[in-house]
This record gives sequence, structure tokens and C-alpha cells, in this order.
Amino acid sequence: MRVFVTGASGWIGSAVVPELIEAGHQVTGLARSDASAAALAAAGAKVHRGSLDDLESLRNGAAAADGVIHLAFRHDFGDFAAAAATDLRAIQAIGDVLADSGRPLVTASGTLMLTMIAPGRLGTEDIVAGPEHGGSPRVGSEIAVLGLASRGVRSAVVRLAPTVHGEGDRGFVPRLIDIAGDKGASGYVGDGTNRWPAVHRLDAARLFRLGLEKAPPGSVLHAAGDAGIPFRDIAAVIGSHLGVPVMSIPAEEAAGQFGFLGAFVGRDNPTSSELTRALVGWEPSCPGLIADLEEGHYFLPAARSKY
Repeated sequence: MRVFVTGASGWIGSAVVPELIEAGHQVTGLARSDASAAALAAAGAKVHRGSLDDLESLRNGAAAADGVIHLAFRHDFGDFAAAAATDLRAIQAIGDVLADSGRPLVTASGTLMLTMIAPGRLGTEDIVAGPEHGGSPRVGSEIAVLGLASRGVRSAVVRLAPTVHGEGDRGFVPRLIDIAGDKGASGYVGDGTNRWPAVHRLDAARLFRLGLEKAPPGSVLHAAGDAGIPFRDIAAVIGSHLGVPVMSIPAEEAAGQFGFLGAFVGRDNPTSSELTRALVGWEPSCPGLIADLEEGHYFLPAARSKY
């Protein structure tokens, strides 16, 4: 299959590209910069120059492909609404090209939205957002992708756990480690029993491939290898490796301790992937988050967050 991948040189995309190539697919990756183009070429992919704002480049990339994996997203926490709007326009442009073709489109979403659309429940794949949930992050994009199933697109959404971990991670976990080092304490909110799902980067990449190859139209897939780790357990491992105390942070002080992450670290986000495993045969095989942290690579100087 000829596959067009946006975000192909990013944290997840750089794992998806070799996963696809090793499975025999031909990959073309969207590249905004010379550095991204060089990384894609080195990985064995073709390069398609463009960006999320260049809708014509997205249309051309999709038109030349047998399927699309859309991973690119501007993680701008200062103006998340604008980033989400850009993402929605990109999906609409790609969807218009794929309409009535039966070709697959697999996009990324997140499990954290489940804490807003179905609070207090185990997050399952059959919980679907509606227009009334428009205030939740990226809901509009998810609704648009699933709606493409009625327009002849074999569309699927992969909801990623908030922690997509592995060696080279520059996401939430390195930021938590930096905060613990800077503050002299590894914190959790309240009693720390709120649960975070997690998935290894390589397991997530495999799920995107399986979604492309197997997912029926309108599928929701959950990339959650760990269904829900108590947040205080994550804090405890960080504290142990840094040699700092582990302590509870009152909810009203979370922003002062964690910065922008204060809006997320207290959420309870238990997430099931049982339906995903049954639907496409996904079986995570990489270490879980706690085991990955215990390996120690997160605590090397070169692994410090770039936030």
C-alpha cells in the first residue's frame, strides 16, 4: 500500500514510518523542513514537502496514496483552540480527497478527552463524542474523522494515552521529571489514586499500522498498553530515581507545582483497549510505563525535557 503520513518525523511518526516499511508498505512523509526531509529519506521514505497550513499539499499527498495516517498536530498549549482548528481543516481537506474511494484514513486523538465526555467511567472505545462535547480538546477532529465513514472513507481514530513513552521521549514524563528535580519533590495531586493510561511508542506505531490495514469504517481504537497506573506510583518511581521525597500536592496548588500540566495530572483516565485488541489483533509487547522508567534511561542527562 502507498501510505501518506503527516507528522512522519515526529515522536510517533518516526516509529510509524519504519513499522509500515517493514510491513511492506511504501511510505511518503510530509516534511515541512529540510531536517524532517532528511530524516524521512534516511528512514527509507519518500518526501512530500508541505505543512498543515498548506491544504493543497495535503490534498496532493492524499490523492497519490492508497491510505493516509494523519499524525501532525501543533502542540501549542498557549492557543490550543487554534491548533485544533488547524487540525480540523487538515482532516477535512484529506477527507474530501478520499471520499467515495474506500481508502483508509487513520488519525490520532487522545484518551484524556474521555475524562470530559464520560467522567467517572472506564474509558471504552464505544464512548463516542457528540457536538455537545465541542469544548473538549480535539473532539471536533474526532467527530469529523468518524463522520467520513458515511462518505466512503475507511476512517479510524486512534486515541493515544497521555503518556506515549520510550527512549527519546520529550513529552509529559520528562517534564514531570524536570519538575521534580527543580522543585526538590516528586508530586501527585490529592491521594494520587487517579489513574493514567500509557503506551509504549513502538506499540502505538504498530496499532496505527493495524488500523490502516484492518480497521472497519468509523472505528475507534485505544492505544493503551497500561489501562491505568495510579499517578502516585509514577511519582514514586521518579522520586526514587532522583532521590527526592514524594509528596501530595493539594488540587488548588497543582498549577503552581506542575505548570500547564496541573490541568491534567489530577485527572482519572482509566482506559480499556479490549475492543481494540479484539478488532484488529493488537497485542502490546513492549515494557509498560513503570518498567520503562525503572530501566533508567529517562534519568540520564541527555533525556531531560526540552520544554
